[in-house]
Amino acid sequence: MNNNLFSILKTNFPDDLTTTFLQTRSGRHISYADMLARSAQYASALRALGVGPGDRVAVQVQKSTEALMLYLGAIRAGAAFLPLNTAYTSAEVSYFLGDAEPRVVVCSPSKAGDISNIAGEARVETLGDDGTSGSLLERVDAAPTAFEELPCEADDLAAILYTSGTTGRAKGAMMTHLNLSSNAEALAVTWAFTAEDRLLHALPIYHTHGLFTATNTVLQAGASMIFLPRFDAEEVLERLPQATLMMGVPTFYSRLLACEGLTRDLVKHMRVFISGSAPLSPDIHREFELRTGYAILERYGMTETGMITSNPYDGARRAGTVGFPLPGIEIRIVGAESGEKLGSGEVGDIEVRGPNVFKGYWQMPDKTAEDFREDGFFVTGDLGMIDEQGYLNIVGRDKDLIISGGFNVYPAEIEAAIDELPAVAESAVIGVPHPDFGEGVMAVIACKTGETLDEEAVIASLSDTLARFKQPKRVAFVDALPRNAMGKIQKNELRERYAATFKDPSG
Repeated sequence: MNNNLFSILKTNFPDDLTTTFLQTRSGRHISYADMLARSAQYASALRALGVGPGDRVAVQVQKSTEALMLYLGAIRAGAAFLPLNTAYTSAEVSYFLGDAEPRVVVCSPSKAGDISNIAGEARVETLGDDGTSGSLLERVDAAPTAFEELPCEADDLAAILYTSGTTGRAKGAMMTHLNLSSNAEALAVTWAFTAEDRLLHALPIYHTHGLFTATNTVLQAGASMIFLPRFDAEEVLERLPQATLMMGVPTFYSRLLACEGLTRDLVKHMRVFISGSAPLSPDIHREFELRTGYAILERYGMTETGMITSNPYDGARRAGTVGFPLPGIEIRIVGAESGEKLGSGEVGDIEVRGPNVFKGYWQMPDKTAEDFREDGFFVTGDLGMIDEQGYLNIVGRDKDLIISGGFNVYPAEIEAAIDELPAVAESAVIGVPHPDFGEGVMAVIACKTGETLDEEAVIASLSDTLARFKQPKRVAFVDALPRNAMGKIQKNELRERYAATFKDPSG
């Protein structure tokens, strides 16, 4: 059996390959036959560029149908797909390329010069933002439209997704063909996907949510999707009547609630609304149900595991919980000190085991060993509790992690960049409540004696080194950062002090 992810998904494609796979904003329909032919051309082009089994293909391009075909082509060619956030700066991308050592890097034409300077031995190809130009596209257009998927073992590498760490050094989570295929199968079953479904896709595709959770599940069911380049609340409202389900981050739903056009009548045909990547506010959950009649289905996952749990499709979707383990996945709550399994209602560390759990961190065997128990359970770093009904409640996480607009932000990386400023004595970066993003990134700075800085100067200094979603939205200045008796900065005190920062409209 060929365990190549694409080969497995292909067994579920419609018998009639003229069935629509994807509809674009302009109204263009791309059939399953079109997708098979175009992704075959990408696979052939990558092979011609020397990409072999397990070779990394790094991609930093805007969302487009061609970018999606590139992902599918890379998987068919047996490569390891490495998507990079389009907001990453050259300084950030330089680390990823140096660490992953890709065979090919694909970027937008406007970034080709900068990427070529940091790509090392990798071949640099371009793909235009609208998917209609670029050196790679010229190769693809000339490639054959048939391609036999490279045979893969279940444990072979299919993708590397970088996730930041508490030390600031990003870690490459190695996802296998089995990780991705098993998760797609579990989600299709749990969310009752059928070939009749049409997903409204307004997520980015450099992230596990939009690339794997959304796209792979659609393919697993032989379904279709409306493929929008980005989320725009008014456009989403316009497209909802054509869809049967939608996936989004909490920010999507808060922005839809701000639109008068969101009514029960508009969405009466919808099957389900799904939320993830960040905690969904119980207030948004309640308001959305009152407004539309639909209880948002919240689920829980990680870069390293794909999706782990989900509120039920049939059954109570309880605000503030993330439901039950997906088929084939085990979770347990253990004591932080004892490591012993805890009972219902007790708070402890969440650990997970299953075919969805990643292979380990790229070139980090010690970190991989540290995060896995001897019996194969992965230590998520999140704190949770399973209630008497069996629902998982996330009650905490790595205390420094900030989730802003669905993106994970680790303060250590930002603090290191701020501390390089000559006038800075020390800094602390925290997340505080934000009405739109869930949490807003905020920096608190103590300047050296006799030195001064202003907020605009600090933010401007980070623009070339940190992606925009990592940059502080506000900066506060203090004479000294609060510390405990052991000299450790008291971030909990800072979070309390600045908790209302973004409640002020001017914030």
